[in-house]
Amino acid sequence: MAAWSDLTFDVLEYITSFLPLPDHYRFGAVCKNWRSVSKQRRHPPAPQLPWLVLEDAKETNKRKFYSLSEAKHYSLDVPELHGRYICGSSHGWLFAVDLKITGILINPFTRECYELPPLPAYTRRINVTTLIEKVPDDYNGGPIGLTFEEIQPRYIFKAILSHDPKETSDFTAMILFGEMHESAFWRPGDSSWTVIDGPRGSMDDILYFKGNFYAVSPRNKIYVVDFEPEPKLIKVGPKIPLENGVESCGIQRYLIDFNGHMLLIERTYKSDEKARCITDGFIVIEPKLEQNCYNICYDIDGYALFLGRNACIHVDSCRLPKCKKNGIYFTHPNESLSPKKFGFHDLGVFDMTDKTMGTFYSVDVFFPCIDSPVWITPDPW
Repeated sequence: MAAWSDLTFDVLEYITSFLPLPDHYRFGAVCKNWRSVSKQRRHPPAPQLPWLVLEDAKETNKRKFYSLSEAKHYSLDVPELHGRYICGSSHGWLFAVDLKITGILINPFTRECYELPPLPAYTRRINVTTLIEKVPDDYNGGPIGLTFEEIQPRYIFKAILSHDPKETSDFTAMILFGEMHESAFWRPGDSSWTVIDGPRGSMDDILYFKGNFYAVSPRNKIYVVDFEPEPKLIKVGPKIPLENGVESCGIQRYLIDFNGHMLLIERTYKSDEKARCITDGFIVIEPKLEQNCYNICYDIDGYALFLGRNACIHVDSCRLPKCKKNGIYFTHPNESLSPKKFGFHDLGVFDMTDKTMGTFYSVDVFFPCIDSPVWITPDPW
């Protein structure tokens, strides 16, 4: 029998089609022949669970990632992310903002990068216009008494893409920003962000779905972005009752393209013994925009959802044995900030079948940072 290192190129290529991302790199470290095959990247990695993007490692300044499939941490050297706050992920790309509120769009596994123009200024508070100007070293004049570092998560709440920039240069980036979660968009070649006119009040989430951008408000109202002649939000779809008759208090909403169907997911909260807001459960709703009606979903066909500041992700748990069927994985949104201590106290997985909560990452882990963990699907190809 021939030595493993002497296997033919086509056989080695076929083997790589069964390897998840970390094993691709291990495969390439075996020998020179295998390394040349791995560099070709003819086959994408095998299906895998999303990773969590964590904070910078203090000792090395490398960015920490957590592989859910392996239950293992990785530290990647991505200098562009050092000291930046991650405010969103979409199609395997990260939106990262520095202390002066300048942003980049980057694929952390290839380090392909777009420099973003200055982010739009707050419109609700006139005392924070310095956010788009040069920030002095001793800046501590954030809104409602917060430090500059503390207002970062409140400035860019969510960021998503219409398409993968590796596949087309004709893509649009959309953000929710500011205290009221206003919406704005940018396209490659634009010199600035364009703020979208909309109703008073914040938006909870945004989604690119079947060629259009949509937003959902804390009152369960769904809006579509109309770009012409002036960008604005237009109400569409059915009237969806609020959970328990309440408005936004204790509820966060998400939108997801679920195999060609739009889903609206309500995440409900309760207070724990430390008076912290923790996730209590989820309600999954399918708005039918054209029929002007909606359905309540009691399972998600064995899939799993991954919710957070990322563009919401769904995976087929039948292809990933370590994934909980009908599970909703969620991260701490980091909306309420303490001046003394920050931490990830609300990460878990909700089982839609038996309505129970589980863990996938220690809830006792606290980091001296304000980054909220963000889901990402690694895409180095």
